[in-house]
Amino acid sequence: MHVAVAGTFGPIHDGHRRLFEHALRFGTDGVVVGLTTDALASETRSEPRPIPPFEERKQLVEDALADLDEWDRHVEIRPLEDEHGIASTDPAIDGLVVSPETAIELEIINERRRDRGFDPLTGIVAPYVLADDGERISSTRMVAGEIDAHGRLLE
Repeated sequence: MHVAVAGTFGPIHDGHRRLFEHALRFGTDGVVVGLTTDALASETRSEPRPIPPFEERKQLVEDALADLDEWDRHVEIRPLEDEHGIASTDPAIDGLVVSPETAIELEIINERRRDRGFDPLTGIVAPYVLADDGERISSTRMVAGEIDAHGRLLE
């Protein structure tokens, strides 16, 4: 299965690592990481926050994937310029790793794929990783100084 996962991934935390692990585990034919461009990353934020530049985030993703890849998967990181771009336009992708929050997007992506004559994607839902306070880990919470990358509460 050729699997995609997408996001801003900055800063990286254990929730992102879980998404990457799922992509690597199921991506027997390779993994495509759609990494939001700087423009898309700032456009899609409901709450503005500092986001590291694309090249910095790309390096962090490469490092995280290298640490997690026990299967020696072929991984390609592509700039993601629109929300559904790679998953809806690449006929070679078979599955999409999503979080519970983004699972609803799969329906939209598959509708666009059907319109193009492509097969629908298999959704692979990676459960949230929770912080010590029981809330999900997020980059926004990290940047705000609430938690660290592993969900430990900061004073």
